[in-house]
Amino acid sequence: MSNRSNRVEVPESRQALENMKYEVANELGINLTKGYNGNLSAKDNGHVGGEMVRKMISDYQRQASQSGK
Repeated sequence: MSNRSNRVEVPESRQALENMKYEVANELGINLTKGYNGNLSAKDNGHVGGEMVRKMISDYQRQASQSGK
């Protein structure tokens, strides 16, 4: 059995991730609302999550390249 969960490893970042989720959904034209979003497709939710990951990786790479100079 998998031991995965959606817990936030750094609790202080919870609100920033929540804000990012709504920002990304807005950029993608997905109507994400606070609370229940059962009307959204798995595809739309996946787009939001995937774009969040892409942005986090891009930010990390940018920070890593700047700190290496």
